[in-house]
Amino acid sequence: MLSQSASLVRSLLGRHLFFGRMPRVVGAVLAGSALGASLLGCGGDPSLAPDAPFAIRVVDYTPGAGGGFGADKLPDIVLGAPRGAGLRSGSTDVLSLGTGGSLTLELGLAAVDGPGTDLLIFENAFRISGSTALYVEPARLEVSDDGTTWTAFPCDSLAAPYAGCAGLAPVLANADANALDPQDPGAAGGDAFDLATIGVARARFLRLTDAGHGRMDGAGTDGFDLDAVAVVHAEGQ
Repeated sequence: MLSQSASLVRSLLGRHLFFGRMPRVVGAVLAGSALGASLLGCGGDPSLAPDAPFAIRVVDYTPGAGGGFGADKLPDIVLGAPRGAGLRSGSTDVLSLGTGGSLTLELGLAAVDGPGTDLLIFENAFRISGSTALYVEPARLEVSDDGTTWTAFPCDSLAAPYAGCAGLAPVLANADANALDPQDPGAAGGDAFDLATIGVARARFLRLTDAGHGRMDGAGTDGFDLDAVAVVHAEGQ
């Protein structure tokens, strides 16, 4: 039964990548007991547990032009803890949204408003060699408590420095390579978001939408690349 369910997911994801929208049944299958346990808890990785302070489910993925890098590794590639590559290198453990593409995720533990940063978004921004400038591909972030009503963070996506957007900061935490706490805004890297900024007390879902610039060096159009998300102030923690 597990192998049949896995085949169904692969089939649905493949169809989605070509026709632009993931069927809702994919989310249901991923949340199913047998397959869900396999996808979300395999290998004993606690960051993939259903009650982890990270993304645990892909609700929807609508790639834009040039998107799809990493899609063959869905859903795992955007679930659990980040695998950043540091200040001067962009991680390849990412999913590309493509120009104008979007990704909706469910969190294992809801984010709640606490002092300062509540959410961290991990993209693969990096410092350009020989420069202090950063290579970035911004995206807009929205959050929701029920997956229906959404509130957006302010994001100046039209021009650098893209204040308030996601995708601006290098990622330092790497679950495979170091012991940096991915829930620590002062150590993990990534982009920090405070729910108080938008007057939201609790969020269980988030949606990222590429700002539409494509590759910032003009060599393609793959857009924002998501590594992971982490809940800093998690309900019940």
